[in-house]
Amino acid sequence: MNPSRRDLLKTAGAATLSALAAGEARVWADAPPPAPRATADTLIVLWMAGGMAHTETFDPKRHTPFSPGTPSEKVLSTFPSIPTAIDGVRFSEGLEKTAAVMDRGTLIRTYTGPDLGFILHSRHQFYWHTGYAPPQPVACPHIGAFIARALGPKNPAVPAFINIGQRFDVGEGEELKAFTTSGFLGSEFGPFNLPYPEQAIEAVRPPQGMSPSRFENRQKFYKRLVADSPIAKFGSDFQRESLLRSVDNAYRLLSSPAAKAFDLALEPKASYDLYNTGRFGLGCLLARRLTEAGARYIEVTTEYVPFFGWDTHDNGHTRLAEMKRQIDAPIAQLVRDLEVRGLLDRTLIVLASEFSRDMMMEGKPNNLIRNQVTVPDIMTEPKHYGMHRHFTDAGSVLLFGGGVRKGHVHGTTADERPCKTIDKPVIIEDLHATMYSAMGISPRLAYTVEQRPFYVTRDGVGKPIRDILPTA
Repeated sequence: MNPSRRDLLKTAGAATLSALAAGEARVWADAPPPAPRATADTLIVLWMAGGMAHTETFDPKRHTPFSPGTPSEKVLSTFPSIPTAIDGVRFSEGLEKTAAVMDRGTLIRTYTGPDLGFILHSRHQFYWHTGYAPPQPVACPHIGAFIARALGPKNPAVPAFINIGQRFDVGEGEELKAFTTSGFLGSEFGPFNLPYPEQAIEAVRPPQGMSPSRFENRQKFYKRLVADSPIAKFGSDFQRESLLRSVDNAYRLLSSPAAKAFDLALEPKASYDLYNTGRFGLGCLLARRLTEAGARYIEVTTEYVPFFGWDTHDNGHTRLAEMKRQIDAPIAQLVRDLEVRGLLDRTLIVLASEFSRDMMMEGKPNNLIRNQVTVPDIMTEPKHYGMHRHFTDAGSVLLFGGGVRKGHVHGTTADERPCKTIDKPVIIEDLHATMYSAMGISPRLAYTVEQRPFYVTRDGVGKPIRDILPTA
C-alpha cells in the first residue's frame, strides 16, 4: 500500500520529534571522505514546482496546432520550437531569452524520476530535495541544510540557506514543510523563508520606530523565551543550543549592513524592471543580490499550489505560455548579471522540477500508474490542449556556471511518444552528487543518526556526472 499524504505527515511529525530529542549529528566515522575540489561557492536552485513538461520547454518535439477534432494522442508539443545559442539544439517557443544564454551551461534532457507508486507532487518534491523517498524514520534534511552544515555560511551575517517564493499556508503547505527543514542537523541550518521577495526587507529590519536598545532587550528576552520553550524541556541540549544559535544568527543579520541585500527597492529601476515578471522574477533578482552578499544556498520557486503554475491538468497550453513568460527573462538576466559581475564561474545554477508531463501517459511506459485526470480521446475545447498527466521517464534540468560544461547537452529522448529517455539517464543520486561535488562536498559524506550513517546522497551511492562536471 502506498503512503497517503496523511501517512506522510504523521511520519514526518514523528521524525521531527525524534530529531528534537537527538543529539548533535556528527560526521560519520573518524576520517570523513576526502572533499572534491570545489568549483562553486554558492548554489542557486530554480525550482519549477508542479511538474514542468519537458516537451513544452527544453526538449520540444513535433508541434501540433490546436484544432477541434484532433486526437489527443497526436499531440506531443503545443508550441513550435526555436533555435538556441547551441547549434542544432532547440527550445520551445516562449523561452527565447533563456535559449540565448545556453552557451553558458549544460542541458540535461534525461532526468528520470523514481518509482514512488501513486504519484503525489509532495512525495516527489520530498525525494528531490532530500535524496530520500518518504516516509523516513528520521527527519531528513533538505539539500540546502546539508550544504549549510557542511560548509557553513559564506558571509557570517547572511543565512546559509535561503528559501524564496513558497508559502506554507496554501495547498499542501504542511507536506512541503516536511522537507523544507534542517531535519536532524539542528535549527541553525534550517531555511530562512521569504515567501514574498518584494517584502524580504521586512524580515531583516527591526520594527519601525524601535530604538536600538529596546531592540537588543527584545532579542535577549526572546532568547530567554526560547530557553524555556518546550524544546528546552523535551529536546536535547544540542537542539536547544542550535536553536539559540539560530536566534543569534538572526540578530546578527538584522544588525548587519548585509541586510541591504534583501531590499529590492535599492535596485536600479531599469534592472528591477528586467526581472519583474512576478514573484518568481523578483525572487531571481533577490537571489542575485544575495549571491553578491555571500549567501551559500538559495532556492527560488515558482511555488507549488495544487492545480496552479506548472501543475497543468487542464488549459495546459495557455497556462504554460504564462509560466514561460514568468521565468524566461529572469533566468537569462540572472545568468548574465552573475557573469558580468564575475560571479557565474563560482555560482552553480540548477533549474529543475519534480517530474515531467505527457498528454496520454501516467508514470513510465514500463510502470504505468493509475490515471489521475481524464483526457478525452478527441480534443474539442482549448482546455484539452496541453500536458496533463505525470510523466517520470524523462525530464529537463538546466545547469549554469559553477564548473559545468558550457554549450553541452546530456542525454537523448525519443522523438515520438513515449518521449522517454533513450541514453544517459540521470537519477537524483547522481544529480545531487554532481551538485555536491561542485560545492566541494563528497557525495559519501554522512552524519551519525541513531548510531547509523545518513549520507548526503541516498546510501552514499551518488556519483558525479563527469560528462557534466569534468573536474569531478
